[in-house]
Amino acid sequence: MATTPMIPPPADGVGPPPPAAMPPPPGTDMTGICFRDQLWLNTYPLDRNLVFDYFALSPFYDYSCNNEQLRVRAIHPLDISHLSKMTGMEFMLSEVLEPHLFVFRKQKRDGPEKVTPMLTYYVLDGSIYQAPQLCNVFASRVGRSLYHISKAFNTAASKLEKIGYVDAENESTSSEPKAPKETIDFKELKRVDHILASLQRKLPPCPPPPPFPEGYAPPTAEGEKSSDTQQAAEPVAAVDPIIDQGPSKRMKF
Repeated sequence: MATTPMIPPPADGVGPPPPAAMPPPPGTDMTGICFRDQLWLNTYPLDRNLVFDYFALSPFYDYSCNNEQLRVRAIHPLDISHLSKMTGMEFMLSEVLEPHLFVFRKQKRDGPEKVTPMLTYYVLDGSIYQAPQLCNVFASRVGRSLYHISKAFNTAASKLEKIGYVDAENESTSSEPKAPKETIDFKELKRVDHILASLQRKLPPCPPPPPFPEGYAPPTAEGEKSSDTQQAAEPVAAVDPIIDQGPSKRMKF
């Protein structure tokens, strides 16, 4: 089996140093990390001319971009006159609010006027962050809204259950049912009166009352009034509740 021939080392044992390994490209989702170099911020001012050098120190920087090629050639990495003539990945400074906010947009250039935005990074008061994508923002907001809605429904359901328990207890305590109101049927009342009147006409009249015995004088209203006045005029003697109750009701010691 043929093998790849090895390059022989130089005779003096000294050769050109191997090329430095390029760091891996940054990931697409690095929203959970933040970069800040306080020593660099204390040494250099943070403005539009030096902010790209500060951004290149962060793990968000891609060394395979066109800006890095311009830096190697001692050209300003944000020079649009050179970047528009190149194709590939590049960083563009889109918004600036010195010295607090700088927004970088990572985009893919296919021509002088054809670019495709990919990711966005921003430098806020010296700290570098990756801006979340719009779909992730929507998913997070919708998930948070669903959480609060479900929590509100659970709270409402628990309160309704408590109200139902109270109503059931009230119904159990009031065991006596309320008597329904009686309704008067006037047609039935007239029919009963008609039957009673017809029966009264059919039956014979009642016999007269028997005569009083001889020598009996029935009392009159005037006689009853005079007897009542006589009883009221007679004084009632005061009775001692202890002495006049008899020996059986006296207290024994």
